[in-house]
Amino acid sequence: MFTDEYYMKMALQEAEIALEKDEVPIGCVIVSNNRIIARAHNLTETLNDVTAHAEMQAITSAAHFLGGKYLINCTLYVTLEPCVMCSGALSWSQISKVVIGARDEQRGFINKNLSLHPKTEIVSGVMENECSTIVKEFFKSKR
Repeated sequence: MFTDEYYMKMALQEAEIALEKDEVPIGCVIVSNNRIIARAHNLTETLNDVTAHAEMQAITSAAHFLGGKYLINCTLYVTLEPCVMCSGALSWSQISKVVIGARDEQRGFINKNLSLHPKTEIVSGVMENECSTIVKEFFKSKR
C-alpha cells in the first residue's frame, strides 16, 4: 500500500489544489515512517512570493513538525523536478530520498548538473505521465 505511487498520488492531489487556485500545479508531500508529515503545493501567486514553491513550503512544514532543520529518514514526493532553489534547500535539509514525478528539462536541477546531499537517493519517473500532463495542460490554457 505505501508505495512510491501511493505517495505520488497524494502529491498530485496537492497539485490539483494548486490548479484550483490558479497556481502552477505542482504538489508534494514529505513522508517519515510511512506517515505524511507535510503536504504542500505552489503558493507563489497567492503569497506574491517567488520562493513559495511546493517543496519550500513542505520543507518548512516538515522541519516544524519534526522540531529540527534536518529531514533525515524522510522522503519528499514531488510532481515536478525541483528547481535550483528547491534543490539547494533539499540539499541543506539532508533529506534521505527525493521521488520525482516528471522531469523539468528547462528549469530542473538535474540538467543544471547539480546534485543533492551525497546521501540523498533520487528516483525519477514515478507517475510521469500524470505529473507532466497537469503542468502541460495548465500552461496550454494560459496561452
